[in-house]
Amino acid sequence: MPLDPDDIRTPPPSDPAPEVELEARASKPELRLPEPRLIDRLDDLHANQPVAARAIPDGPAPHPFVSPLGPPIDHGTLEPDAATRSAWMQAVSEHTLELLRTIPQRPAAGRVGAAGHALAQRHRAPIGEQAIDGGIERALELIAGSMDASLETAGPGYLAYVPGGGLYAAGLADLIADVGNRFTGYAMAAPGFVRLEQDVLDWLLREFGFDQPGARGLLTTGSSLANFTALVTARHHHFGDRGDYSRAMVYTSTQAHHSIAKAVRMVGIPATNLRAVQVDELFRMDVEDLRRQIETDRHRGLRPFCVIAAAGTTNTGAVDPMAEIAELCRREDLWLHVDGAYGGAFVLAASGRSRLRGIAEADSICFDPHKGMFLPYGTGCLLVRDGSRLAAAHMGEADYLRDFDESSMPSPAQLGPELSRPFRGLRLWLPLMLHGAKAFRDALEEKLALAQLCTEGLDRRIAAGKPLEIVARPQLSTVAFRLRRGPDERLDDWNARNVALMERINGRNRAYLSSTVLPVIDGLAVTVRVCVMSFRTHRERIDALLEDLDLALAGTTA
Repeated sequence: MPLDPDDIRTPPPSDPAPEVELEARASKPELRLPEPRLIDRLDDLHANQPVAARAIPDGPAPHPFVSPLGPPIDHGTLEPDAATRSAWMQAVSEHTLELLRTIPQRPAAGRVGAAGHALAQRHRAPIGEQAIDGGIERALELIAGSMDASLETAGPGYLAYVPGGGLYAAGLADLIADVGNRFTGYAMAAPGFVRLEQDVLDWLLREFGFDQPGARGLLTTGSSLANFTALVTARHHHFGDRGDYSRAMVYTSTQAHHSIAKAVRMVGIPATNLRAVQVDELFRMDVEDLRRQIETDRHRGLRPFCVIAAAGTTNTGAVDPMAEIAELCRREDLWLHVDGAYGGAFVLAASGRSRLRGIAEADSICFDPHKGMFLPYGTGCLLVRDGSRLAAAHMGEADYLRDFDESSMPSPAQLGPELSRPFRGLRLWLPLMLHGAKAFRDALEEKLALAQLCTEGLDRRIAAGKPLEIVARPQLSTVAFRLRRGPDERLDDWNARNVALMERINGRNRAYLSSTVLPVIDGLAVTVRVCVMSFRTHRERIDALLEDLDLALAGTTA
């Protein structure tokens, strides 16, 4: 059995008969290559030799020629006294509570574009040598004005892109973690905090179906980094540290998130080695096209090694047929990674779990708690079935870390690229402690039901003769729709009408939608998206959206 399975599928060319080879040699002059230069031979000789550290002589250290300083002076300016701390905390608390009170009344879109830039310019302040005049009150004024110059991503009417979260309990967790400022890269440096984080990760691993003892989880900045870390792990598992990935092939659908292509380039795989697999009429990966592309690449002498499926695409919320893809990957010895940045968290809800059939058969899964668990931006998660493969790809040693003892708990720094890292675990742990897991399950069930409610409203309007069409019904909590195309209508004109429709809806400031483009026979058609993901979005907001759609169809924002 050859070490390279490609040798089975692509047999080497047969050797020519001896007489044919002799005849070919006689008809061609022998090609003599020049002898390698001495410097090239020396380079080749030393290139593969390990580099030994230069010995530093014993004895007193030489002087680095740094100018001597005066005696140390403690100015005490970075450690405010108790009264100042209390005053700051009181001001920040009042500011935050007022923000929470007003979020539902704020315009759904926020202020961006030219108006946002102008507002941002008015709320700048120079960095001075002394504290700002007006102290914490003035600083909070600048913060409030700067916050207004942004999309209202925490509001109940934000139905664009994939809404983020912003749980109050997570903000409290960040305050505690930031003030305590423990180093959580290595378990032995903060075993208490790392244990809390590991407890949350163990719970998530079980929820996603990775309940075997060797499974591991890692909290990251988001799924962009989680996708990258998963690809590094898959690449290392299949290729080790050889460094030649010119034949390494990755497969994902035409609807995949753009971070996939970025991650492929970042792990050193040529961009042309990312194959785009066709999708079906539900925008799900076509398993038969995937199979054909893998087989074709093997016969070309290439090395397929990884398939990236989606548990909820950003464009339409499509869920790839993960069970069927997993079966193909097992047959072909390919790593299956599931990008569940948007949709993965729906495994926490009974209705969502059934829609994500096959996700537990993946080798790795990423999802964003800052989406489906309503946490602050910068909270991603990677789950890997075989944690030893994750560790093998990211393990590192350093002389200055020799004082850390071994720990039975996995250290985050040995499972991913970060050594210094914020303590993200408390962002998940404290909300789960204060609300309980059921609160998250119930909220996710509500989001699925709200997307269905929105779709039913669109269906009623279509049945009543409104010139709309549903392009993608919700597989999770996203629905995509657009105006129906007129007879012989030019694509540019059709697209312009859909942009105008969305702008009229957004102009009423009760709901904020975004668009995407989806393939039609003569190009890409602008399509309006509704993504229900905020824990603050409830039925009355969907009702308001449908009312605003009616007014937009009538051509008015009044």
